Amino acid sequence: MTRSATGPADPLDPVRAGLLRAARTDADVVLARARADADETVRMARAEAEALLERARKQGTADGTSAAARDRVRAREDAWARELVARAEVYADFCCRVRTGVRGALAEADVLRVGLEERARMLLGTGARVTATYDGGVTAEVPGRRVDLSADALADRAVQHLGAEVQKLWAP
Repeated sequence: MTRSATGPADPLDPVRAGLLRAARTDADVVLARARADADETVRMARAEAEALLERARKQGTADGTSAAARDRVRAREDAWARELVARAEVYADFCCRVRTGVRGALAEADVLRVGLEERARMLLGTGARVTATYDGGVTAEVPGRRVDLSADALADRAVQHLGAEVQKLWAP
Protein backbone atom coordinates (compact mmCIF):
# COMPACT_ATOMS: atom_id res chain seq x y z
CA MET A 1 0.00 0.00 0.00
CA THR A 2 1.08 3.50 -0.80
CA ARG A 3 0.75 6.23 1.64
CA SER A 4 0.17 9.76 0.72
CA ALA A 5 1.25 12.77 2.63
CA THR A 6 -2.29 13.34 3.79
CA GLY A 7 -3.06 9.83 4.68
CA PRO A 8 -2.97 6.26 3.62
CA ALA A 9 -3.75 5.50 -0.07
CA ASP A 10 -7.17 4.12 -0.71
CA PRO A 11 -7.06 0.70 -2.38
CA LEU A 12 -10.28 1.57 -4.31
CA ASP A 13 -8.77 4.60 -6.00
CA PRO A 14 -7.72 2.62 -9.07
CA VAL A 15 -11.17 1.03 -9.30
CA ARG A 16 -12.82 4.40 -8.96
CA ALA A 17 -10.51 5.83 -11.60
CA GLY A 18 -11.31 2.92 -13.93
CA LEU A 19 -15.05 3.29 -13.35
CA LEU A 20 -14.78 7.02 -13.91
CA ARG A 21 -12.90 6.45 -17.20
CA ALA A 22 -15.47 3.86 -18.26
CA ALA A 23 -18.31 6.19 -17.29
CA ARG A 24 -16.69 9.04 -19.21
CA THR A 25 -16.18 6.77 -22.22
CA ASP A 26 -19.81 5.60 -22.00
CA ALA A 27 -20.94 9.20 -21.59
CA ASP A 28 -18.85 10.24 -24.59
CA VAL A 29 -20.43 7.41 -26.65
CA VAL A 30 -23.95 8.35 -25.48
CA LEU A 31 -23.21 12.02 -26.11
CA ALA A 32 -21.85 11.24 -29.60
CA ARG A 33 -24.94 9.15 -30.37
CA ALA A 34 -27.20 11.90 -29.04
CA ARG A 35 -25.40 14.47 -31.17
CA ALA A 36 -25.64 12.18 -34.21
CA ASP A 37 -29.36 11.61 -33.52
CA ALA A 38 -29.90 15.32 -33.05
CA ASP A 39 -28.03 16.07 -36.30
CA GLU A 40 -30.12 13.43 -38.11
CA THR A 41 -33.33 14.84 -36.61
CA VAL A 42 -32.34 18.36 -37.69
CA ARG A 43 -31.39 17.07 -41.17
CA MET A 44 -34.72 15.23 -41.49
CA ALA A 45 -36.65 18.28 -40.20
CA ARG A 46 -34.87 20.51 -42.72
CA ALA A 47 -35.60 18.03 -45.53
CA GLU A 48 -39.26 17.87 -44.49
CA ALA A 49 -39.41 21.66 -44.26
CA GLU A 50 -37.88 21.94 -47.75
CA ALA A 51 -40.44 19.42 -49.07
CA LEU A 52 -43.30 21.31 -47.40
CA LEU A 53 -42.00 24.58 -48.78
CA GLU A 54 -41.78 23.11 -52.28
CA ARG A 55 -45.32 21.71 -52.02
CA ALA A 56 -46.50 25.09 -50.76
CA ARG A 57 -44.78 26.83 -53.69
CA LYS A 58 -46.41 24.44 -56.15
CA GLN A 59 -49.79 24.87 -54.48
CA GLY A 60 -49.32 28.63 -54.46
CA THR A 61 -48.46 28.56 -58.15
CA ALA A 62 -51.50 26.39 -58.87
CA ASP A 63 -53.71 28.66 -56.77
CA GLY A 64 -52.27 31.72 -58.50
CA THR A 65 -52.82 30.18 -61.92
CA SER A 66 -56.38 29.29 -60.98
CA ALA A 67 -57.03 32.77 -59.59
CA ALA A 68 -55.54 34.36 -62.70
CA ALA A 69 -57.79 32.19 -64.88
CA ARG A 70 -60.83 33.24 -62.83
CA ASP A 71 -59.75 36.88 -63.14
CA ARG A 72 -59.41 36.52 -66.92
CA VAL A 73 -62.89 34.96 -67.17
CA ARG A 74 -64.33 37.70 -64.97
CA ALA A 75 -62.60 40.36 -67.09
CA ARG A 76 -64.00 38.84 -70.29
CA GLU A 77 -67.47 38.70 -68.74
CA ASP A 78 -67.19 42.31 -67.59
CA ALA A 79 -65.99 43.41 -71.02
CA TRP A 80 -68.87 41.53 -72.69
CA ALA A 81 -71.37 43.10 -70.27
CA ARG A 82 -70.00 46.57 -71.04
CA GLU A 83 -70.19 45.83 -74.76
CA LEU A 84 -73.81 44.69 -74.42
CA VAL A 85 -74.66 47.88 -72.52
CA ALA A 86 -72.98 49.95 -75.23
CA ARG A 87 -74.85 48.02 -77.94
CA ALA A 88 -78.14 48.55 -76.13
CA GLU A 89 -77.41 52.28 -75.88
CA VAL A 90 -76.55 52.47 -79.58
CA TYR A 91 -79.68 50.48 -80.46
CA ALA A 92 -81.89 52.67 -78.27
CA ASP A 93 -80.39 55.82 -79.79
CA PHE A 94 -80.92 54.41 -83.29
CA CYS A 95 -84.58 53.58 -82.51
CA CYS A 96 -85.10 57.08 -81.12
CA ARG A 97 -83.57 58.65 -84.22
CA VAL A 98 -85.73 56.50 -86.53
CA ARG A 99 -88.86 57.48 -84.59
CA THR A 100 -87.87 61.15 -84.76
CA GLY A 101 -87.23 60.85 -88.49
CA VAL A 102 -90.58 59.19 -89.19
CA ARG A 103 -92.42 61.79 -87.06
CA GLY A 104 -90.61 64.57 -88.92
CA ALA A 105 -91.45 63.08 -92.31
CA LEU A 106 -95.13 62.75 -91.40
CA ALA A 107 -95.23 66.29 -90.02
CA GLU A 108 -93.74 67.73 -93.20
CA ALA A 109 -95.82 65.82 -95.73
CA ASP A 110 -99.56 65.72 -95.17
CA VAL A 111 -99.80 63.41 -98.16
CA LEU A 112 -98.11 60.68 -96.10
CA ARG A 113 -100.83 60.82 -93.45
CA VAL A 114 -103.45 60.61 -96.17
CA GLY A 115 -101.65 57.59 -97.57
CA LEU A 116 -101.67 55.98 -94.11
CA GLU A 117 -105.44 56.54 -93.83
CA GLU A 118 -105.93 54.86 -97.24
CA ARG A 119 -103.68 51.96 -96.15
CA ALA A 120 -105.68 51.52 -92.91
CA ARG A 121 -108.98 51.36 -94.85
CA MET A 122 -107.44 48.93 -97.33
CA LEU A 123 -106.41 46.62 -94.44
CA LEU A 124 -109.65 46.87 -92.43
CA GLY A 125 -112.24 47.89 -94.99
CA THR A 126 -113.94 51.14 -95.89
CA GLY A 127 -116.02 51.10 -92.69
CA ALA A 128 -112.93 51.39 -90.48
CA ARG A 129 -112.85 54.26 -88.00
CA VAL A 130 -109.53 56.07 -88.62
CA THR A 131 -108.05 58.33 -85.95
CA ALA A 132 -105.03 60.62 -86.21
CA THR A 133 -102.31 60.02 -83.61
CA TYR A 134 -100.27 62.64 -81.74
CA ASP A 135 -97.14 61.75 -83.72
CA GLY A 136 -98.58 62.26 -87.21
CA GLY A 137 -99.72 58.71 -87.96
CA VAL A 138 -103.10 57.03 -87.70
CA THR A 139 -104.85 54.13 -86.03
CA ALA A 140 -107.87 52.37 -87.44
CA GLU A 141 -110.46 50.08 -85.87
CA VAL A 142 -113.30 47.81 -86.82
CA PRO A 143 -115.02 45.49 -84.36
CA GLY A 144 -112.45 42.86 -83.32
CA ARG A 145 -109.50 44.33 -85.25
CA ARG A 146 -107.15 47.28 -84.92
CA VAL A 147 -104.32 48.65 -87.06
CA ASP A 148 -101.62 50.89 -85.63
CA LEU A 149 -99.96 53.09 -88.25
CA SER A 150 -98.66 55.65 -85.79
CA ALA A 151 -95.22 57.12 -86.46
CA ASP A 152 -93.70 55.20 -83.54
CA ALA A 153 -95.26 51.89 -84.63
CA LEU A 154 -94.07 52.43 -88.22
CA ALA A 155 -90.56 53.30 -86.99
CA ASP A 156 -90.45 50.26 -84.69
CA ARG A 157 -91.57 47.98 -87.54
CA ALA A 158 -88.93 49.47 -89.82
CA VAL A 159 -86.20 48.77 -87.24
CA GLN A 160 -87.53 45.24 -86.66
CA HIS A 161 -87.55 44.69 -90.41
CA LEU A 162 -83.81 45.40 -90.44
CA GLY A 163 -83.27 42.27 -88.33
CA ALA A 164 -79.60 41.34 -88.01
CA GLU A 165 -78.60 44.24 -90.28
CA VAL A 166 -78.96 46.53 -87.26
CA GLN A 167 -75.85 44.86 -85.79
CA LYS A 168 -73.80 46.77 -88.32
CA LEU A 169 -74.33 49.80 -86.10
CA TRP A 170 -71.70 48.52 -83.63
CA ALA A 171 -69.60 46.36 -85.92
CA PRO A 172 -66.07 47.62 -86.55
